[in-house]
Amino acid sequence: MKSVEATPLFHVQNTLGEGPLWHPTEKRLYWVDIESGDLYKAADDFSSYQKFHFETMIGAFAFKQSGGFVLATAEGFSIWAEGQPGVDVLWNPLPELPGVRLNDGKVDPGGRFFAGSMDIENREGKLYRLDPDGSQHTILHHIGISNGLDWSPDRKTMYYTDTLQHTIFAFDYDVDTGEIENQRPLIQLPDEGSGVAPDGLCVDSEGCIWGAQWNGWQVIRYDPLGKPIIQVKVPAQRVTSCCFGGEKLNLLIITSARSGLSEKELQSQPYAGDVFIYETDTQGQPANLFGA
Repeated sequence: MKSVEATPLFHVQNTLGEGPLWHPTEKRLYWVDIESGDLYKAADDFSSYQKFHFETMIGAFAFKQSGGFVLATAEGFSIWAEGQPGVDVLWNPLPELPGVRLNDGKVDPGGRFFAGSMDIENREGKLYRLDPDGSQHTILHHIGISNGLDWSPDRKTMYYTDTLQHTIFAFDYDVDTGEIENQRPLIQLPDEGSGVAPDGLCVDSEGCIWGAQWNGWQVIRYDPLGKPIIQVKVPAQRVTSCCFGGEKLNLLIITSARSGLSEKELQSQPYAGDVFIYETDTQGQPANLFGA
């Protein structure tokens, strides 16, 4: 397996940096710090960034076709536009249990927003789907930590992570209906007590899956059959997610976290919680927009 190294891009020391996404028309990077309730917006040349604060945790976000954002939060699905003082809640499917919130999410090729919840204590997280017409769907049950998801370039396969199962699953996907079926494990990391587990992911234009590894210090590129082919080393232990950005969509942008690390661990990891970048030899797929 080829091994390469990511380099630091933004020194932000996020508590739980997550969900990087490249805006296809603005040509700029966004990401969140979930536990701090912050949404970051980078300058188009990566020279600086802005930060927007929310009074709720933002597990994931996506761009609306009509402008603004759709959000997956600790209060359910919401919409927000830059300059708006607060969010407008569309649907809150979450049970009234402590610690349950929406986590990772992404818009599918049909313009629907998939996002899942996490319930570590009860393993009762779910995967939900919000359609542009406002219809609401619960897709999967009994999830530990609902995490990274994306779709193959031919729009026939959805990839989805349950971190507590240490597994990236593949599903048959119907772009016309948004329905998924035929769940099967594609990539399984050993549950060996090391704490290494799959987290966020993205799929490139060649159909390969780039999977971030929590506690793994790396992102791994897998071929469509699940064979690891490239290791991207990251100078941070808790690698959370990745996306493709840049004018050519060839830059792999990687987020990380400081959450749960001891003071001693943080002292030895000056880049923990930062954002990293690696120039690849492939291209990503443009982000899908929420809307009909």
